[in-house]
Amino acid sequence: MVSLLLAVIYLAFISLGLPDSLLGSAWPVMHIDLGAPLSAMGAVTMIISAGTVVSSLASDFLTRKLGTGVVTVVSVLFTAGAMIGFSFANAFWILCVLAVPYGLGAGGVDAALNNYVALHYKSRHMSWLHCFWGVGTIVSPFIMSACLTGTQGWPGGYRIVSYIQFALVAVLFLSLPLWKKRPGAELSAKPLTLPQTLRLRGVAFMLIGFFAYSAVEATAMNWASSYLTEFRGVSAERAAMFGSLFFIGITAGRLLSGFVSERLGDRTLIRIGIGVIVAGIVLIALPVRTDVCALAGFVVVGFGCAPVYPSIIHATPFNFGAENSQAVIGVEMASAYVGTTFMPPLFGLIAQYIDIGYLPLFLAIFLVLLFCMTELLNRTVKPSAPTKQE
Repeated sequence: MVSLLLAVIYLAFISLGLPDSLLGSAWPVMHIDLGAPLSAMGAVTMIISAGTVVSSLASDFLTRKLGTGVVTVVSVLFTAGAMIGFSFANAFWILCVLAVPYGLGAGGVDAALNNYVALHYKSRHMSWLHCFWGVGTIVSPFIMSACLTGTQGWPGGYRIVSYIQFALVAVLFLSLPLWKKRPGAELSAKPLTLPQTLRLRGVAFMLIGFFAYSAVEATAMNWASSYLTEFRGVSAERAAMFGSLFFIGITAGRLLSGFVSERLGDRTLIRIGIGVIVAGIVLIALPVRTDVCALAGFVVVGFGCAPVYPSIIHATPFNFGAENSQAVIGVEMASAYVGTTFMPPLFGLIAQYIDIGYLPLFLAIFLVLLFCMTELLNRTVKPSAPTKQE
């Protein structure tokens, strides 16, 4: 039963990753069909991010009230409904309206499942959970590409992804008895308010660190191709290929880190990931004529990012107590979404008005902040007894 439930959770995270790279793949065609400017995608992503922040902050209350299984079913149903709605949208404002349930659903399932796995499964399962998110982000552009080159167009891509998600809703609904059979699966304590959560010892360090990590990941992810093309003179086609390898680096890294996570521990994995990211940034910044170093650097940065996110999440019950973990993970998710939402546009302003060549420095500043905050956290918190994990 435990293995069956874990398989269902992995499927849910593939579903979470599917829409994340879908909009970017379809937007070059979508904005023309909808009569929206190219820059309008930013408005959609901002609304989605706002929804994820709201549902992440509400996850502690909702999970304790309804249970992780119900929250997951409803959240995936929200995203599936938004995807089918996207496929029928004939005006930009409709996308903006549908972005609300999309964001609420994504944040809900993200926070609920991250906490559930942190409480009840080992570190390797957390790494593999986020590996499956990467699988979803890799698969959906291929679905969209096939539809764009065929007769279905971008609506067909969204429709196919929505069908996959509706099928997963059915699987999740049938799996609800499995969630209820887990001993101690739902905590009976009252949910923490946001001020109470923020007052927990060490939480402020964790939130700043998570914000900094998300800034590094999202900025590198969004600006890799532009940096390679504009600053390094790499062809657009080659830059796009290596930009996509950033996702593959994260996915492969999380698969591999799952095999060593229990031996090394969460804190060591975070430190190793930061060290690998440093190596990647150095490769990107090297003032050499060949573009091989910069191309390889973004792959290395992606590989270094791989263990950091899941290790931070998995360590949360250990650092702050199982009774507080859902509330803390909720605010962690919210902090991460703020970083991914606002830091790439901030670098966009730097690239436009100063120089895109400052990308390595921008990444390095947030990486130093991440390192400082995680080390301060390690020195501040008094670890709680770990929960039973399988």
